[in-house]
Amino acid sequence: MISRYFIELAYNGKKFHGWQIQPNAITVQETLQNALEILLRQKVDIVGCGRTDTGVHARQFFAHFDLDFDTVPLNTDRLSFKLNSYLNNEIAIFRIFKVNKDAHSRFEALSRTYEYRLRLNKSPFDQETTYLSAFPRLDFERMNQAANLLFNYIDFTSFSKTGTLVKTNNCKIMQAEWKNENEVWVFTIKADRFLRNMVRAIVGTLLEVGSGKIDLEEFKQIIESKNRSNAGWSVPAHGLALVKLEYPDWIYSF
Repeated sequence: MISRYFIELAYNGKKFHGWQIQPNAITVQETLQNALEILLRQKVDIVGCGRTDTGVHARQFFAHFDLDFDTVPLNTDRLSFKLNSYLNNEIAIFRIFKVNKDAHSRFEALSRTYEYRLRLNKSPFDQETTYLSAFPRLDFERMNQAANLLFNYIDFTSFSKTGTLVKTNNCKIMQAEWKNENEVWVFTIKADRFLRNMVRAIVGTLLEVGSGKIDLEEFKQIIESKNRSNAGWSVPAHGLALVKLEYPDWIYSF
């Protein structure tokens, strides 16, 4: 009998070329999949909840895999412990749990939340996860006013990497705001889905608002233009992290 399992994990993306397996590059998916195959002594195909880019972190990430153990149940706590012992320090396994056989870690996610961490002053303690702003001063009140404008739109082509093969560039944004947390400015954005490079492009454009390079009306025009070349630059990947996913209750019934 085939059973489906979810893995909840986190990773520091500094040494990885993103989540998804690709030739001649170290990725989180390949690293985790190889470890599972060694420990379980069978081929395992892992499907992730999304595809983070090179250098992007995840403080919460889900993936699923299927196993045929016949009458022998999988000891998920023991497997979690073995994985954490086997994997390097860049990946941490929080838990492994059985789910409904139709649950899909990517397609069933109701929402995803990202955070972008930004400093105005240099610090030696969080350089791997926080971007030191190129602007010494930023108007965060104005940046939040611009972020509020995102709720008025669903088509975010202007913030998407060009040439991506997706059926639609529509996303429903549920949260978008800047807050100060112990001298670190954190931009939190939640949506049902995200386009490739979308968060980093939005942040880069909001920084142009905060620095006075563009105003709120120009920010609206950028969104409405549906043209990536009109938006701001993509901020560095190391300040970005996937921090939360939400799933419907039915996936936990089996």
